Amino acid sequence: MAQKWFETLLKYDGLEVPRWSRKRIPGRRPGETTAAYHVRTGRNSSGRLPPRRPGESTAQYTRRISRLRQERERQGQVPDANILRDVEYVPGGHERQKLDIYLPKERSESPAPLIIWIHGGAWRAGSKDRCPARRFLDKGCAVASINYRLSQHAIFPAQLEDCKAAIRWLRANAGKYGFDSKRFGVWGSSAGGHLVALLGTTGDVKEFEKGQNLSVSSRVQAVCDYFGPTDFTLMSSFWTKMDHDSADSPESRLVGGPVQQNKEKCRRANPITYVTKDDPPFLIVHGDKDPLVPRNQSEILHKALQKAGIPAKFHTVKGGGHGGFKDPAVEKMVEDFFDECLKFAEKAN
Repeated sequence: MAQKWFETLLKYDGLEVPRWSRKRIPGRRPGETTAAYHVRTGRNSSGRLPPRRPGESTAQYTRRISRLRQERERQGQVPDANILRDVEYVPGGHERQKLDIYLPKERSESPAPLIIWIHGGAWRAGSKDRCPARRFLDKGCAVASINYRLSQHAIFPAQLEDCKAAIRWLRANAGKYGFDSKRFGVWGSSAGGHLVALLGTTGDVKEFEKGQNLSVSSRVQAVCDYFGPTDFTLMSSFWTKMDHDSADSPESRLVGGPVQQNKEKCRRANPITYVTKDDPPFLIVHGDKDPLVPRNQSEILHKALQKAGIPAKFHTVKGGGHGGFKDPAVEKMVEDFFDECLKFAEKAN
């Protein structure tokens, strides 16, 4: 059962690229894994093309695969940048406590805003390697992508503690890398959406601040949440492809037991628990056909933010599933949101 829902998750999460075989394949880029090559060329990570949809003609199917390949190619491209990989934000810590930094080749004299990507994968998979936020390098932003301990390594709040430790490390080293410490934005999808929402709502919650650089704030100035869970105990109130109340659901594994039997642990893990009037602006994006995380999760968070007076926009992607949003209007919305909050063209004070 656990394997079935996990395979379903990977089917719908186009951002997660497992590291499998490294056999030599014609057309594969230097250092590119076989799985990453397959994903870039429109297949899934095992090399299979997506199946033809009911009623889809050969011409329609061919065009869809071509568009998919073009999009995957675009996502896989890194703009001209200086890249620092596998930087330890907890020196000597767990192997997952590392991040990548992308700096624009053309450095401005003024410190740059920083956009931090946090990957999804049900809190038990995923990697910092595939980072869609890299496109903001063209806007003069710096970008970071974080790995964190997964639920098989440690249960909640380890994941949030890691993300906060990474942000404190980035802020403590802002001068070294040219970041503006007052302009940090976070963006994540699915499990990553849950974690960025928590980062937005737990800015002053001291119990989650563990490790080094504790004199430095882990607050962020903008949050873009792509379909993240926000209230675990209500996820099975709406139909999805998995039973979120089961003992082997992603949420149950995260908190260390079935969600309905661990409501206090779920309350601690729910972003809505911590919403206050001083939280940063939010952009929430969710597909109305998401088969894994019900849209009510985004609605719950949006209503809580509005009630607290937080600037929050909720956008529903019509026909959208669990990620894979291809509409350029959605990308523009994300770009405009971060520009409005972080002021791309503005010099630091």
